[in-house]
Amino acid sequence: MSTRTFALVWGILFLVAGASGFIPGLSTPPHPSHPPLIVDSFYGQAMGLFPVNILHNFVHLAFGVWGLLAYKSLSASRTYAKAVAIIYAVLVVAGFIPGLNTMFGLVPLFGNDILLHIGLALPAAYFGWMHRDVASGRM
Repeated sequence: MSTRTFALVWGILFLVAGASGFIPGLSTPPHPSHPPLIVDSFYGQAMGLFPVNILHNFVHLAFGVWGLLAYKSLSASRTYAKAVAIIYAVLVVAGFIPGLNTMFGLVPLFGNDILLHIGLALPAAYFGWMHRDVASGRM
């Protein structure tokens, strides 16, 4: 897989994740033990596993659009991969810190979101810094 393809695939996945957060049948109410949020619109668990709310959904949509736009060039795709890696690594750390695990009541980042964010950051780091695309004559 090329870095450009990575940006395209991640972009599509983020768009699907963001859009799915607005479909009531795909999310369940938050668990009673989950911390309260100031922004509780669409607060629930995507697929019954990942805590989300409306702001979380918009963030996913933004990363999705960014990924699709980054697909246009190799340098933009690398920048996207590096940014995803750094931002999601920071979100992993924030997920462990009380207060930051909800971004001060705005966006849930706790529970299974921590594992998901690790799973997003690691491949992004690979494509951002380690993967070397082979030049080809095709676009």
